[in-house]
Amino acid sequence: MCANGASSLKSWPCVLTIVASVVTGWVVGAPNDSDFLRVMSLGVIPEDRRLEPLQHLNGYFPFVVPETPQLWKARRAALKRRILVASGLWPMPRKTELNAVIHGRVERPGFTVEKVYFESYPGHFVTGLLFRPEGRTGRLPAVLSPHGHGGRLLDISARIRQEIVSGAERFEASGSFPKLARCAQLARMGCVTFIYDMVGYADSVQISRAVSHQQRDPRPELDTPSRWGFFSTQAELRLQSIFGLQTYNTIRALDFLCSLPDVDPERVAVTGGSGGGTQTIILGAMDSRPIVSFPQGMVSTSMQGGCLCENASLLRVNAGNVEIAAMFGPKPMAMTAADDWTRDMMTKGYPELQRLYDMLGMKDNVFCKSLVHFPHNYNYVTRAVMYSWFNRHMNLGLQEPIVEEDFARLTPQEYTVWNDEHPAPAGGPTYEASLTKWIHNESERQLAELTPRDKRSLADFRSVVGGAFEVILGDAPASGDVKWASMSRASSESYSVLRFFVRVGASGAEVPAVWLQPKEWNRKVAIWVDGAGKSGLLDDSGVLRTEVEELLAAGTRVIAADLLFQGEYLADGKPLAEARFNSTRRPYAGYTFGYNPSLFARRVHDVLALIWWARKGKVEPDRVDLLGVNGGGPWAAAARALAGAAVDRAAVDTGGFRFANIQRLAALRGQDRSCRDVNMLPGALKYGDVPALLALSAPGELWLGGEEGEVPPLTAAAYLAAGDRSAVQSSNAAASAVRAAAVAWLLEPEG
Repeated sequence: MCANGASSLKSWPCVLTIVASVVTGWVVGAPNDSDFLRVMSLGVIPEDRRLEPLQHLNGYFPFVVPETPQLWKARRAALKRRILVASGLWPMPRKTELNAVIHGRVERPGFTVEKVYFESYPGHFVTGLLFRPEGRTGRLPAVLSPHGHGGRLLDISARIRQEIVSGAERFEASGSFPKLARCAQLARMGCVTFIYDMVGYADSVQISRAVSHQQRDPRPELDTPSRWGFFSTQAELRLQSIFGLQTYNTIRALDFLCSLPDVDPERVAVTGGSGGGTQTIILGAMDSRPIVSFPQGMVSTSMQGGCLCENASLLRVNAGNVEIAAMFGPKPMAMTAADDWTRDMMTKGYPELQRLYDMLGMKDNVFCKSLVHFPHNYNYVTRAVMYSWFNRHMNLGLQEPIVEEDFARLTPQEYTVWNDEHPAPAGGPTYEASLTKWIHNESERQLAELTPRDKRSLADFRSVVGGAFEVILGDAPASGDVKWASMSRASSESYSVLRFFVRVGASGAEVPAVWLQPKEWNRKVAIWVDGAGKSGLLDDSGVLRTEVEELLAAGTRVIAADLLFQGEYLADGKPLAEARFNSTRRPYAGYTFGYNPSLFARRVHDVLALIWWARKGKVEPDRVDLLGVNGGGPWAAAARALAGAAVDRAAVDTGGFRFANIQRLAALRGQDRSCRDVNMLPGALKYGDVPALLALSAPGELWLGGEEGEVPPLTAAAYLAAGDRSAVQSSNAAASAVRAAAVAWLLEPEG
């Protein structure tokens, strides 16, 4: 009892005994009104590895080879899903008619060249040149050739003599166009070869090179909820990127090549250099059709691809090009190392690839040749390595060594796809906005088809939408990776308070948390997730909230934490205005979210760590509940979606939040960089926004606040499909009363 006679739990500071954990032991301090704050915070920023500078494309990306083929199989499957999601291709869009046109045949000794255009998406044209062997019949082997930066028409004639002197090239005529030279030689070797344009190069004119590869400044006129282009907030929320567009173009280019009557679809190889090497790596990881690969100039533990078109949100979070390239294994794959970011491949990257291939029983199927006396290239010497590799593994039966021959250059009239008979399609900003809208509409159609109707369709929804959110929110902590360390303790007549850290080994997280333990514990735990962090347990006067007091009085243990960049993470104590962003010459979200989980995802990870820790106590709790309030509702909803049955009941106050409204909310705060919003979550809008996260909780008990008494239709459909629509309910409680209503629901008897 306090001096004033009060016995309420709120008056506990006057009767607390503080126990502080120090290196030498336990030190007891005198109680005073600041005791609770002393337990809540030690005033020291956590030693959390996530506070270090963000990962970026010029970082270090080692490949750690799994110990068994089974572990690699699981890792490979997870990586494939990540790549598909990051590309905006999970699920794959319906493949519309290619409507391919082949025209303008040109003959050269040993091969022919034809101009090609087809539609990857309706109205979006992929252009290129088709090289065919002369005088061959039947179904022939084929090579797909993404070209990389400089375009398929890369012209090095200004320096070709220096290239010849250095040994990089052999012929002045054909060597001046090295990308066409490799296609011509492959055709002379008997392979139907298709080289197609990257977006913005040569005849791919609908989206300019300035936009596709050089965009720097925001385009507010192309970033609204009804009209948007690439590199916008709206595009990021839907995982629409130039990388994704080029990746889909590559898949459709392979579709085109395999559809040709003179191509054997069982004998297709793929090779490209630089940015084309990136596409070669990605295609090999996603598509099972290529049987041989030669990704040149991009398999590296160092720089991962500097162009906008080589980066996308989610793509390389805890992954790198060497590991992604390894996904092609154990099929034959080769490359060379040059005096560029691949210079260390012989000691960092190639040994790991050999180790993986050896584990898979095919060590001789991977090869890297050191050519570090040449700069970044796909030159004559490198091409010779590729020709030999393809000859061997495509069973071409040619005499070694294969020597590339010269040919007369193609003229502009011979290599230009568009002409008076085949006019170039319309492009520009209006076209760009129409393309992103078509892709969005197709995604919306697929999401509507996935709306759960029964248990089978609910399983499909969980596989596709839940699988996507696992990538968007990954890499989440595993239960076995969570540990804890106590720091300080306070006790009253009714309950005790323990300040501790939850630590996650893989991420290096060190989350400051508090544990309020009633004297008579009912073996129930409530995890309080608050937009203010653990200080959200206190009201404006600095005493325990009535709702927390009610949980403790009922015997429920209460746990709260400062999630990343809340409370103790902040040196000045001020809430974070914007999430961290990689500083580059081009403010593209893919340069940040392509290598780092979003802040939203990190905070969800922290909530998951609390859930796993709560489940691991010396005495297993009978029930673990989750409470998300005061801006913490969306994080709690996402954590519940990932945690599944580890959470028994969840009370989530969404506050009406939708990822679709991030731009509007940023504008209300006077911010014009909504991609840096603390709640930015790439892909969230593509997969159904907050209602989809809530739907993934089915059939677990769920209470909603902030939804005006309505359960979102998608959420309701999931619960109905799960067999218990009554397990989800929505409250009409006003914002000022939502905490009380949520706690009252949590304290209701089960069932």
